[in-house]
Amino acid sequence: MHLLDDMALFVEVVKAKSFTKAAENLDMPKSTLSVRINKLEEGIGLRLLNRTTRKVDVTEAGRLYFEKAAKIIEEANLAHVQLTEMLENPEGVLRVSAPVDFAYHFIAPLLNEFSKRYPRIQLDFDVNPRKVDLISEPYDLAIRAGELQDSTLVARRLVTLSSGIYASPDYLMRHGEPQTLDELVQHRCLCLKITNNDLRLLKGKEEKTITVQASHFANSMGMLLHLAEYGLGITLLPNLMAKSDMNAGRLMRLFPEWQAPEQNIYAVTATRLLPRKTQVFIDFLKEKLGGSDGSVG
Repeated sequence: MHLLDDMALFVEVVKAKSFTKAAENLDMPKSTLSVRINKLEEGIGLRLLNRTTRKVDVTEAGRLYFEKAAKIIEEANLAHVQLTEMLENPEGVLRVSAPVDFAYHFIAPLLNEFSKRYPRIQLDFDVNPRKVDLISEPYDLAIRAGELQDSTLVARRLVTLSSGIYASPDYLMRHGEPQTLDELVQHRCLCLKITNNDLRLLKGKEEKTITVQASHFANSMGMLLHLAEYGLGITLLPNLMAKSDMNAGRLMRLFPEWQAPEQNIYAVTATRLLPRKTQVFIDFLKEKLGGSDGSVG
C-alpha cells in the first residue's frame, strides 16, 4: 500500500514540476514529501528526479516510471470513483475548457436541460482560445476543433460542422445579391483573421478558392455572425450557428450548393477512462449535437 501511495506522490511532483507546489496540492509538508520520494528511489534503486533549488527535472528512468505510474494511479483512483458513483448520481465540479464561440453558441443553450438531468454536477467553464494542458492543469476535458496534434490525448467526436455563405436581407437589398461565386470579389466581405481573404469552397468533388475584398476582420465567428446580421457584409458561418437567424429571416444563405470544408469538433481528455461526471457530459453533448452535421435543411 505504501508503494502505491508513494507512487501517487511521485506522479504529483512530476505534474507540478516542483516539490513546493506538489506539497501544497497534497496539503502535506514539503519535507515529508521529499523523504517519501527519497524512500521510493531507494526502493527502486534508481534516481527518478534531479533536484535543484529552483526546479525538478525528471531523469530518463523517472520518465519511464512516470508513464507507468500515472496510468496505475489513474486506474486505481477511477476504480474507486466509479464504484462509488454506481450507487448514486454523478456529482462534483466539472472543469471544461472551450473556445468562446463554441461555448456561447453551441453549449450554453443546452445547459439548462443538462442541469435538470444532472443537478449535482457543477460546471466550471474556462472559455478562451488558449489550448490548456490537460496533463498538468486541472481540467476534466477540453473542446477542440480539428485533428489532435498530441497523440497522448483522447478525442471523442461531438459534431461535424459544415459552413455556408450568409448575408442579411438588408445588405442584399442595398448591394444586390451575387449571382456567381466570382461576383463575391465585388462585395463587402467579413473574414476570419486566420483565413485572410480566402474562401475555400466545395461542391461535391469540385473545389474553388475565392480571394475576396474584406471590409472587416475578426477572430471570432460570433462576431462575424453579428456583423452579418447588422448588414455589414457577406460572411462564411457554421450552418448550425446561423440556423436560428436564417429561420427568423435575419440572414439568408447564398449558393447553398457550396460549403466550406467540414470541421470536426472533439471533446478531448487526458485519458480514455473517465469519471462518471465527465462521461455523462460528453454523452449529453454527443446526444444533442451529434444528431446534426451542421447542415441547414
